Amino acid sequence: MKISVINGPNLNMLGIREPGIYGNTNYNTLCEMIKAHCADKGVEVTLYQSNHEGCLVDEIQNGYGEVDGIVINPGAYTHTSIAILDAVKAVGIPTVEVHISEVDKREDFRQISYIRLAAKKTISGHGIMGYIEAIDYLIENYGEGK
Repeated sequence: MKISVINGPNLNMLGIREPGIYGNTNYNTLCEMIKAHCADKGVEVTLYQSNHEGCLVDEIQNGYGEVDGIVINPGAYTHTSIAILDAVKAVGIPTVEVHISEVDKREDFRQISYIRLAAKKTISGHGIMGYIEAIDYLIENYGEGK
């Protein structure tokens, strides 16, 4: 199984940006945790982060015919990007939306998630472990022989 983990704006600032909300773990540590978990599960993983909407759309499209699942934290684009929603719908790859913080308990503008309209599951407020939950969900529901 191949999974693409895609992170949007400011995720590269983990551990620096608002640690009271997003924790103290930095982005490199998150990536290493994901790689180790995937290796343990026999899953091939690619990791991608961009602060640019079009680059995120390109990465989603690059997964077409190449990956079996997507884990995506679109960051602030969650609440604004129809382009990311359309890309996920276009490729038809099972996608899990992940948020480190519990966005449903934050500002009003964070209550809207466009990506959720195409996601098979949303994991919010479980910290960086939400990524592991998302990967496991994809393995269990869309892995080999499913």
